[in-house]
Amino acid sequence: MTGTWIFGLLIAGTALGGGDWPQWRGPARDGRSALPGVARWPKTLARGWKATVGLGHASPVVEGERVFVFTREGPDEVATAFDLASGRRLWRQAYPAPYTMNQAAVSHGPGPKATPLVAGGRLYTFGISGIVSCFDAATGALVWRRTFTEHRAGSPDYGVAGSPLLDGGRLVLHAGGPADGALQSLDAATGATRWAWKGDGPGYASPIVAELDGVRQIVVETEGRVAGVDAGTGAPLWTLPLRTPYDQNAVTAVVANGLVVYSGLDQGVHAVRPRRQGARWTAEEAWKNDEVSLYMSAPVVDGTRLFAFSHRKKGEFVCLDLASGRLLWRSEGRQGENAALVAVGRDLVALKDDAELLVLKMDAPGFAPVATYTVADGATWAHPVPTARGLLVKDVDSLALLRLE
Repeated sequence: MTGTWIFGLLIAGTALGGGDWPQWRGPARDGRSALPGVARWPKTLARGWKATVGLGHASPVVEGERVFVFTREGPDEVATAFDLASGRRLWRQAYPAPYTMNQAAVSHGPGPKATPLVAGGRLYTFGISGIVSCFDAATGALVWRRTFTEHRAGSPDYGVAGSPLLDGGRLVLHAGGPADGALQSLDAATGATRWAWKGDGPGYASPIVAELDGVRQIVVETEGRVAGVDAGTGAPLWTLPLRTPYDQNAVTAVVANGLVVYSGLDQGVHAVRPRRQGARWTAEEAWKNDEVSLYMSAPVVDGTRLFAFSHRKKGEFVCLDLASGRLLWRSEGRQGENAALVAVGRDLVALKDDAELLVLKMDAPGFAPVATYTVADGATWAHPVPTARGLLVKDVDSLALLRLE
């Protein structure tokens, strides 16, 4: 065996370690795996299994020995569960979901963009047209389903892309469309609305939950803002304007050391520090870096450093000092349109949209990949998912498990 996860050795066919990836950007929605890392990256990645699953950019999610994927097959949106070790299909559930794509986004394909969420024995999906479904994770049986007909449009101009968040017993998502939407907290067991913040329409970013100045809050890029609302009540706490061309706010924010770091197309990278002043909240800017800017790719924080993929120079990998925003290093340009970043131990795994996967050491003084692989035959927009059995990669219409051996 030439490469393995440090703790991911198989004993009597059982995978050891905490390799769950239950939602968008992993266990804490910050792009970090709970796996300690890879002892040695091999020259090649061996394919364990591959399955045709349908169209879509939604990332797979993993709980225990099951992997779930959410896609489109013809007129239907489809949720499917597979056995992680063998790729055997465990169940499949489909429902009609007609969708007419915006002409400006035809190249994206009509498949779902929002990553599903598995928790508490249930799988939650958020379809491209705004259909929310809850399935029994063991059997695939439908538990509940909702659409949001109270809004003029069921989704943003280019389709739903914000992945749902589970906070306690509540499912948080941004429903609706341009200039008419609501960040909603739904009862996870029934789908009933518990609170709704109607301060702005949805963008394409996914919400996160964080405790800032002692208050648990939902932080999200909306259609034209970045905002924080009380996680328990939906009460607005703070908001800042964030306008991008064609309202394409798509970057999931990260929170570290009391800072909220966010970005948008041609808007640079910002860090603000939300604080209470009596009954009022402020979100004062700690720093801004105009040298780089993020379009769709969300950053990853490691200690004092922030790693990101900037759309400047036709795509470049960058590293910033988290405290000051100072640029520490950048790669050469023309790296591609997008890169999905995942931290595994001391490694940063970056999957570009052209199916090239790079491995970077996060303590390196500059951009110096230690391994490079071609991992699919088609475009790869979904996040790679590290598991104790290998790396899951979703391309245009298939899902594969790649083993480090």
